[in-house]
Amino acid sequence: MIALQLSEIARATGGTLATDGTDATADTVVAGPVETDSRDVVPGGVFVARRGEAMDGHDFAAAAVEKGAVLLLVERVLPLPVPQVVVADATEALAALAAEVVRRGKAGGRLKIVGITGSNGKTTTKNLLREICGRAGATVASRASFNNEVGGPLTMLEITEDTEYLVAEMGASHIGDIARLVSLAHPDVGVVLKVGLAHAGEFGGIERTVTAKSEMVTDLVPDDVAVLNRDDPRVAGMAERTSATVLWFGLTPEAQVTATDIDATAQGTTFVLRLPGGESREVRFQVLGEHHVMNALAAAAAAHALGIGIDTIVEGLVAVPRAERWRMEVLATDPVTVVNDAYNASPDSMAAALKTLAQIGPRRTIAVLGEMTELGDLAGEEHDRVGLLAVRLNIDQLLVVGEGAKRIHLSAEAQGSWNGESLYAPTIEEAEALLAAIVEPGDTVLVKSSNAAGLRHLGDRLGERWSRGA
Repeated sequence: MIALQLSEIARATGGTLATDGTDATADTVVAGPVETDSRDVVPGGVFVARRGEAMDGHDFAAAAVEKGAVLLLVERVLPLPVPQVVVADATEALAALAAEVVRRGKAGGRLKIVGITGSNGKTTTKNLLREICGRAGATVASRASFNNEVGGPLTMLEITEDTEYLVAEMGASHIGDIARLVSLAHPDVGVVLKVGLAHAGEFGGIERTVTAKSEMVTDLVPDDVAVLNRDDPRVAGMAERTSATVLWFGLTPEAQVTATDIDATAQGTTFVLRLPGGESREVRFQVLGEHHVMNALAAAAAAHALGIGIDTIVEGLVAVPRAERWRMEVLATDPVTVVNDAYNASPDSMAAALKTLAQIGPRRTIAVLGEMTELGDLAGEEHDRVGLLAVRLNIDQLLVVGEGAKRIHLSAEAQGSWNGESLYAPTIEEAEALLAAIVEPGDTVLVKSSNAAGLRHLGDRLGERWSRGA
């Protein structure tokens, strides 16, 4: 965190400083990491005692002090020997402190901020851009999928006086969530990847999803840049909602940042990256799946908007070996290829994963599919579509796991051309037993589901088994 005096932290958060029983004064400076989980606190750090749905952070404040916390943000004074800033709401105070740190970082003139949102691909694009920006200067990027009302501010609070780039995922479960994060970070570049059916059930429909995602660009100013997906009509329409300069990415002729000569294999995807002004370079992209080329283009466009050169952009892109843990992650290749993509699943990402499987499988392809969550009233028909797609792509063997995904199996089975190519297992344990019986050397196995379905752990076990040649 940028160094702040205790009095400055209290003022920024609207809190009251309590230093009784400590050696601290209002002028004492704190610059350590800010955490909301006491297990992550390090010596010199700050602990924010949030009240959650299941737990109260105040119950863990003593543990945070034992681990070295030198300041507590609390909603009531605790009998602990460290200074405390007492606030009305710790979550709101966390956001206010993040806004102050961002303000100070940008006041120095060095810090540039990129915000990334979209129904799919946020984490992959963030990872790519982190790698690119890290080659150009000191960079802070969201940990894992830190993109909500807590994770967003925690990421912003990692800024120091030396930080040149902040790459922040911005997710949403409700309208207004992204607008809130944008108001804290004030991005110089706002990226919108795609508007799909992921979380449509939570938002209450696709049009409300569009409204939520467009919050990334509606408050940008003319000097900012809105990086928009020209191939997605819903995202393209956001150009009318922003005052920022629009930079298009995509595969259509209208896109300014684009890719040609795309060749996808089990080892990754080769393409030619083309930037505005006619610059181009070949990219040997390690991330599996042709659909991730769009994420690479988004990252390249954002980096271009920041003034980063094409050679640095390509160096960053080719250095990333995988999208992220449990996202199109290749865990074994011989004698069986195992691809674990079971962290998130939406109709769009499910279709992309199945198309990749059909494209890269040199011999028999096996898709192990679980439930896509958060689709609301669309869940039934969207699971049906997945079953139909598996048949149309000629996936050799389909194994559907769990009651929530059963309609994938029923839809595939209903196609008259199939005879046993679709199997159903009510539990992960039964699915694992079936796979042990049917997987053969040379097969390519895709494991795909939403995180809640738990198939990522099955994918890990399959990868461990087949990486040993079992």
